[in-house]
Amino acid sequence: MKSKASAPGKVILFGEHFVVYGVKAILCSINKRVTVTAEKINERKISINSKIGNIVLDPGKSISEINSPLKPFYYLANKVIKNQNTGIQINIDSEIPLGAGLGSSSACCVAGAAAIFRLFGEISKEEILKHAIEAEKTIFENTSGADCTVCTYGGIMEYDKKQGFKKIENEPNFHLVIVNSNIKHSTESMVSKVKQFEIENEEEFTKLCDQESKLVKDVLELLKENNTSKIGEKINQNQEYLEIIGISNNELRKMIKMGQKSSFGAKITGSGGGGCIFAITNKSNLDKTLKEFKNKNYDCFSVKIDFKGLNTF
Repeated sequence: MKSKASAPGKVILFGEHFVVYGVKAILCSINKRVTVTAEKINERKISINSKIGNIVLDPGKSISEINSPLKPFYYLANKVIKNQNTGIQINIDSEIPLGAGLGSSSACCVAGAAAIFRLFGEISKEEILKHAIEAEKTIFENTSGADCTVCTYGGIMEYDKKQGFKKIENEPNFHLVIVNSNIKHSTESMVSKVKQFEIENEEEFTKLCDQESKLVKDVLELLKENNTSKIGEKINQNQEYLEIIGISNNELRKMIKMGQKSSFGAKITGSGGGGCIFAITNKSNLDKTLKEFKNKNYDCFSVKIDFKGLNTF
């Protein structure tokens, strides 16, 4: 018996870093997916195969013993077969670039939880999400769960630390051009950098948080109107705040400047220091924006918002 599930990646549209300090963030899932296939096997082993490596381990190991980016899958498989006389083989196929701030790990955890647990019976999306967040904590201890949530339910959502997530029912039709800097970066070091900025510039940072809160409130209204060009202006404004808190660099600035010339707006998505930027477009300037980046040999592609979320089959 096989069980298969796929989950979309994600982009943070607004509010990265500021969300840590209580400001709302806006995220959306994108139509690039991770697909996970799980299958019971006779040998009592946990076997995991992917493009980034393969592991075969006995069940019952402590998660702290496992030094592999595949350990969320081991965690999920180990949990589900604890009282079962079976092994599991897991195969992972991903369209999402790794380590680029596009929710690869979250999509893996969501699709993995769905595929693995459905081998043993029906399970609700709420339960899948709970297991996915637990699995993601094996690699990102302080994850908020926002990424796993948007990968599970799809569409656009607002998120804040106090009230959690709320799905935005509007379905805007903009395209995003994602451009990968291919610069390795550490989320932890960027979060620490912002914390240092906040300590050294308390008054200015409080003002920035207030400005970001107002900006997000304005964007929630613009999403209702499907006003892509005005949303683009807010994206550029948000980028200015990210520059102030110090998560940009010369290469990212160069990419953003290019994006802002050909699209409605462009900014960093995720922790910064590397990873990806995105430019917001519609049919009128999508091809032009893609061409600009491809002509400069940037690793880029276009996406739309994924409104399906988790899919099981």
